Amino acid sequence: MTRLDRDGGLAVLTIDEPPLNLYTKPLQDALLDAIGSLEETPARALLIRAEGRVVSGGVDVALFDAQSSPDEAKVLFDELLTVPDRLAALPFPTVFAAHGLCLTWAFEVAMACDLLLASSRAKFGLVEKVVGLTPTMGGTQRLAARAGVARAKEFVFTGEPFDAATLERWNVVNRVLPDEGFDAAAREFTRQLAEGPTQAHAATKRVLAHFEHGGVPEANEHVTAIAADLYNTEDLRGAVKSFLADGPGKARFIGR
Repeated sequence: MTRLDRDGGLAVLTIDEPPLNLYTKPLQDALLDAIGSLEETPARALLIRAEGRVVSGGVDVALFDAQSSPDEAKVLFDELLTVPDRLAALPFPTVFAAHGLCLTWAFEVAMACDLLLASSRAKFGLVEKVVGLTPTMGGTQRLAARAGVARAKEFVFTGEPFDAATLERWNVVNRVLPDEGFDAAAREFTRQLAEGPTQAHAATKRVLAHFEHGGVPEANEHVTAIAADLYNTEDLRGAVKSFLADGPGKARFIGR
């Protein structure tokens, strides 16, 4: 059963819908419930991971078959897009950990996260072409934002699985980690983010959202006010005093 666990400031969302973690309406409801919990009671960092041999084999095609008209399909696709859009809007670092095959919806959710970690054996694909569809959960455009339009076209047009090393070279995967100990390494990586300056990380996300919308000029219009607001946080004031008293790297952050 898909579940959200919390360990201090670290939240871990585990996809566990055996055997293939296919996307279904119950899974969507579970994801939205988890995101709603994180919106109501924010974590300091979120790790999304999966149980099983694969991260996901894709979407249960019966979900597509149930749509009898373009109008019905539009309603479904709007619901699907809600998941990555709300995930991307969370005001703290989000990390997706892919330990194996990661197809369609799971890759699109990964693209909505801030960072993507992959084991060396992980593979990724948007394979909607096999049913005559284009990806609907934002994966195409978010992939283009990371790798460029031509790479996104190649990825979607071919429907081929691409390995972690290739996607790291494309700037899609942030880090490729060894298969052995991957889950523990991904948790530790995210835990370190959760122990960092949460409000500063949120500010970074806001600055980069402006960059994505309007490039460097728009980001420049907002960055000074966003950064100045951090003087209202305990973390900045405490870290500055710690630096002056004890040197760099000694501050402990509380997320406020």
